[in-house]
Amino acid sequence: MSEALRIARERNLDLIQVTEKVEPPVCKIMDYGKYLYRLEKKERQTRLKSSGEIKGIRLGFNISLHDLEIRANQAEKFLRKGQKIKIEMILRGREKTHGDFAKEKIKQFLEILERKIPTKIERELKREPRGFTIIISKK
Repeated sequence: MSEALRIARERNLDLIQVTEKVEPPVCKIMDYGKYLYRLEKKERQTRLKSSGEIKGIRLGFNISLHDLEIRANQAEKFLRKGQKIKIEMILRGREKTHGDFAKEKIKQFLEILERKIPTKIERELKREPRGFTIIISKK
């Protein structure tokens, strides 16, 4: 143990005890700061994967049926990867007075998407200052 401690000090590294259950104790010579950084980085990556990345799809007020289908194809790819989707419809100027028309467009998009892949609603359709948003995921 004292020899390992001497070697670690010569190399300006730390002596880290891996397990204490065995005799003699198992130790590693490494930079403890780098070790903590790697653990934190790994934890951050697993947190991102577990929460599921939210992808955004924006629909315009006067979007055509063909464009809705193209966006639905893109949304299908995201859902198959296990990601959640935030569908946004940004309303500008006088479009804000036609909220019912905007809701119909979003429902039309969801129907097209439902034919391709079954979905569930994570957060209901919500009116926001700039338009409407809804969050969906794969069933």
